[in-house]
Amino acid sequence: MPDDGPSRPATVPDFDAVRAEFALPAEFPADVLAEAARAAAVATARTGGRRDATDVDLVTIDPPGSKDLDQAVGIRARRGGYRVHYAIADLAAVVVPGGPLDVEVRRRGQTMYLPDGSVPLHPPVLSEGAASLLPDGPRPAVLWTIDLDDAGETVDISVERALVRSRGRLDYGGVQADLDAGRPLPDAIALLPAVGRLRRELAVARGAVELELPEQEVVPDGAGGWTVRARQRVDLDGWNAEISLLTGTSAATLMLGAGVGVLRTLPAPDPDAVARLRALAAALGVGWPADVTPARFLAGLPLDTPRALALRRAATSLLRGAGYAVFDGPAAPPPVDPGHGGIGAPYAHVTAPLRRLVDRFGTEICLAVAAGEDPADWVREALRTLPSLMAASDTVAGKVDRACVDRTEAVLFADRIGQEVEVIVLRDEPGEVYLPQPPVLARCRGPLTAGDRVLARVAVADPATGTVEFAVG
Repeated sequence: MPDDGPSRPATVPDFDAVRAEFALPAEFPADVLAEAARAAAVATARTGGRRDATDVDLVTIDPPGSKDLDQAVGIRARRGGYRVHYAIADLAAVVVPGGPLDVEVRRRGQTMYLPDGSVPLHPPVLSEGAASLLPDGPRPAVLWTIDLDDAGETVDISVERALVRSRGRLDYGGVQADLDAGRPLPDAIALLPAVGRLRRELAVARGAVELELPEQEVVPDGAGGWTVRARQRVDLDGWNAEISLLTGTSAATLMLGAGVGVLRTLPAPDPDAVARLRALAAALGVGWPADVTPARFLAGLPLDTPRALALRRAATSLLRGAGYAVFDGPAAPPPVDPGHGGIGAPYAHVTAPLRRLVDRFGTEICLAVAAGEDPADWVREALRTLPSLMAASDTVAGKVDRACVDRTEAVLFADRIGQEVEVIVLRDEPGEVYLPQPPVLARCRGPLTAGDRVLARVAVADPATGTVEFAVG
């Protein structure tokens, strides 16, 4: 019998099997790497026609160790409010339309993240080098300047190609630690807490639905294996996200005003789904006044009590039907409802072009609109295929993420078949429970009531398929 080499220990989740299951590319073709290397060699020298904005105070905030830095932020006070600067990596400046690199990134759609390494949208020489907003010198970027009044409402939007310089590469944990310790933040983001809070309150007021369910992530366990933990939410995450959402809603405003663009859409919550959520709240004994919107109700719930978790899980039914809507002139007008129910306003992806295909095209449309020009033909031609490309890659990305979590959960419980653990019932039909530590989300058989804490036994834990199932009774 041939020797196939050492087998993977059963105690380690098989992420390579996930790559194989979803046919994720292992490497870039040679012609793509060659084009990326040529582009990287000249990227930072392409300064013609750009505003010199190296005097704008900007920093990046990302997870520790990140090198694919899409955004740099700077906020300052102005008369009557605030000025937000948001610099975005300029991928259209280095990706030749129709070239090998363009063809490859359209095929990939977005970066796929796995615990032991990502499958990047662009070759690292660009995404972690020449096109990334690293703090090692001037970088070409697309610079958004958004003026807000003292309540945080938008009063003016501009976007242009610029040369920028990041003053620092920060991470969420470090900035949050400074906040918690009362240490001053860098000047570029000293006003981020104030503006972030204002924008969050405006979002709730306009009906933005934020579920705030525990997010699972797979991390090293310190002993050569992997475990699952709940991603730690800090205030800074939310404030920083509000700046990205502000930019995305600003992009949608420009697109709708010009009659050409690509929006990320989500229908407003269905009244029947809202009624069912209200009925569940009543059944769980959680007060919900008739004049309080779902957005305001969810924003007021605690994050981790059993009843609140069951309600937040049920509220996922409010956010169904996400898609992409393209429009271009009278023959292809915007959708009747161009809004995004989770955001409470029309919204477009433009802030993560290193990691998501559609952002490059959305950004080019906004630059053209802001300059009073028509979008380039290659941009308009791409509008026909972007929704299907992004829908396909979104589906794969979601399945890849879920598969990695599922396989890790199964490894953690493979030797605990028959043991009992205390879980929180999120749904009674179909049965679904949540184990807080380690955070596991799984199906469960037996009589269940949403919002209860119950003892359940581990019935199935199969590392090969990632199947974990509990049973009650």
